[in-house]
Amino acid sequence: MVCFYFTAKNMKLINQLSKETGIPIGTIRFYEKSGLFSGEKKQEVTTNNYVYYGDDVVEKLRFIQMAKAVGFTLAEIKEVVDAWYQKKISRNAKIEVLDRKLIQIDAKISELKAVKKQIAICKFNIENGVGPNNN
Repeated sequence: MVCFYFTAKNMKLINQLSKETGIPIGTIRFYEKSGLFSGEKKQEVTTNNYVYYGDDVVEKLRFIQMAKAVGFTLAEIKEVVDAWYQKKISRNAKIEVLDRKLIQIDAKISELKAVKKQIAICKFNIENGVGPNNN
């Protein structure tokens, strides 16, 4: 894990984070409230409530997008994010969480392959005039 320092270069406001990731601001706020990540306030600035996000948040948001795309729930995503980033979870516990997720992904892949096979059979039957209403 790379340590990021609080500089203007790698700290972003929520609107910049949204532009970089393509995720709407409201969704980013929802993910933050869900405990998937948090931003930081500059201690020297007391006149506004701006929250700044580091490159680690960009990385987490990209992972969240990929995990949602393959059907993971936010609870499942949070479990993986916590396993990867939390220091309070032991190495063995992290490995167990990630092993469970790999098993789930393999199961989803098997399910998708079965659906793909059925769709290919239906397509073949339609192309060859087999089945009901295939004139």
